[in-house]
Amino acid sequence: MTLNRIRVSLAALLLAGSVSGVAQNNNIILTPSAPEQGSQAAGQDQPSASAPAQPEQSPAASQEQPGSTPPAESAPPKQPDKAAAYYHFTMAHVYEELVSMYGRADYANKASDEYRLAIENDPNSDYLNAGLAELYAKTGRIRDAVLEAQDILKRDGNNLEARRLLGRIYLRSLGDMQAGTQSQEILKLAIEQYEQIVKLDPKSVEDHLLLGRLYRLNNELLKSEDEFKTAVKIQPDSEEAVTTLAYLYNEEGDSSRALLVLSAIPESARTAKLYSALGFTYEQEKDYKKAIDAYRHSTELDRDNLDSVRGLAQNLLNDGQTDAALEQYKVIADADPSDAQTYMRIAEIDRRNGKFDQALEALKKATAVVPDSLEVQYNIAVIDEAQGKYEDAIQILNQLLQKTEHTDGEYSVADKNNRAVFLERLGTVYREANKHQQAVETFRKMLDLGDENAIRGYQQIVDTYRDNKQWQMATDAAAEAAKKYPNDRGLQMVSASQQADMGKADVAIEHVKALLKGNVDDREVYIALAQMYSRVKDWPAAEENIIKAIDLTSKPEDKDYAIFVQGSIYERQKKYELAEEAFRKVVADDPKNAMALNYLGYMLADRDTRLEEALGYIRRAVALDPQNGAYLDSLGWAYYKLGKYDLAEENLRRASERINTDPTVHQHLGELYQKTGRLKLAASNYERSLEEWNKTVPAEVDQDQVAKATKELETTRVKLARQSATTKQ
Repeated sequence: MTLNRIRVSLAALLLAGSVSGVAQNNNIILTPSAPEQGSQAAGQDQPSASAPAQPEQSPAASQEQPGSTPPAESAPPKQPDKAAAYYHFTMAHVYEELVSMYGRADYANKASDEYRLAIENDPNSDYLNAGLAELYAKTGRIRDAVLEAQDILKRDGNNLEARRLLGRIYLRSLGDMQAGTQSQEILKLAIEQYEQIVKLDPKSVEDHLLLGRLYRLNNELLKSEDEFKTAVKIQPDSEEAVTTLAYLYNEEGDSSRALLVLSAIPESARTAKLYSALGFTYEQEKDYKKAIDAYRHSTELDRDNLDSVRGLAQNLLNDGQTDAALEQYKVIADADPSDAQTYMRIAEIDRRNGKFDQALEALKKATAVVPDSLEVQYNIAVIDEAQGKYEDAIQILNQLLQKTEHTDGEYSVADKNNRAVFLERLGTVYREANKHQQAVETFRKMLDLGDENAIRGYQQIVDTYRDNKQWQMATDAAAEAAKKYPNDRGLQMVSASQQADMGKADVAIEHVKALLKGNVDDREVYIALAQMYSRVKDWPAAEENIIKAIDLTSKPEDKDYAIFVQGSIYERQKKYELAEEAFRKVVADDPKNAMALNYLGYMLADRDTRLEEALGYIRRAVALDPQNGAYLDSLGWAYYKLGKYDLAEENLRRASERINTDPTVHQHLGELYQKTGRLKLAASNYERSLEEWNKTVPAEVDQDQVAKATKELETTRVKLARQSATTKQ
């Protein structure tokens, strides 16, 4: 019977405590390769209960008989006593079990002593040394465990169990340590052991996977890939090997190779875990419908796998199926009430659907689970902003900034990024509340938080000045940003666009052309050029550049934006059929693209074309972004065209509260009030519209709308005069 299968009960331990000797059995071999005996042999190996215990002496030592030869003055070297070694090993194992049961240190010490006695009686047994090393590892004596294992490897470098023990010790140490120089050294030691382990046992799938994960942790991705591929080659139907290799490819951004690996497993052999990996991979490909299908298969095979349900819910949300996603998130919340992230997803969906009270209720549940979560508080501020509760949102965001502030001014990268998110949202709320100066001051605090955060801060500053029609200040801020970050093409193009708006279009366009590199990175440059040519009404050049941008675009979301810009160029030229075709392409590819939904709906409504269809598009856009002033204006205008004047007024007034410097909103209100006989309000809004047009840079002025507002104002004034004269009469 192999020794690693011996189990001694507590009753045997109590019995052993009263024994005095051990029946000799010189046939027992204390090595891992010992031949397995029958269960009856184990009974024969039990100690005798007749003689007094003699722990410091070989149990087989006989008493000196009369007439025997007296011992020599220097005793001969002690001979291996396998029976005594077996006895002490058995006792050590009993004490080990007591340690696992009660966790007492004295049992651990006794187990260690028994191992030492066993080793004294069989000093050449690596198996006993390995057992002692394993005991040290289990009881937290890591240094002693490492030394024992290393001693074994000095005698036998091919001892697999000793190397596995060392490998496990290093893995446990890695899990307990924080990132740093010491952890990197331990990682290298773990890699060294597992490199030897896979040489000694090249068919072990588990060890190849472990080594691959260690390589990945050490950023040796090619070596990691080789180990995972080896594991798949050894056992092609191993879901652990296949999914691990697929996740590595996904991590490297090569989801197509991940799909090849996963698809090699026939459908009949696919498990819930493999379908889950497929769902994740399709999600990386942004093929949300296939991701949904894969996750559905996973949940059908394992209904208790909440990770698959989470994947299904997220991809339903990605695909715009918010009601179905909400249903799945509720399943998760019922099964795991401690999942704060699920409550936040539920809140997000409710917020998108305009159910703000329900969203806040979900966030309260998340707060109960994670009361100190910054993310939950941030989401509450987002809902306050969506409801127009700007002061409440401002208070929460300021509190978040205070909580994350370091008195020494030193921040980690993660801390800087968090503060940048809070500052950017706070600045946006100030801007929506028409507190433009405070918005600029807030965005400027982002400039000290690192390059990416600073670049976003500058872009927001420029947008805030533009929103407030402070054109020269926007131009100055863009120039400052471009000077500070001369290698950032985005800021260079922002600065050039501002110059074009200030009447230097030719110089600005040449500056942007100089940014072209002749590679795929030119996509953004061509988009900027297309927009600049559009603003100066050079339509052929605008169309030519946007087509170049589309040709260079590979990612679906990037292509959608380029086609959206193309649609806007067509619309401004009154090429409505081409514009509609472009916007429909975007919506077909991304049903949640609020910009395209709004533009398509407004374009149809403004031309009195398919009004119910137009209203549907706009309502979808508003559902995705309920507080967007431009979308609310479109919604009000569509209701006006349908003759639903109460709904039109409600939404146009809300739009004017959010974007009160937009001349189009005031013009729409003017037409509504004129239509409903409120001429003074109509005249007031026409005047405000013309005032805002006069503050607008020439590149953004729609002369047709200016002429229309002027004419309607004159007509309204005439009607007011007649009305006044009639009243006097």
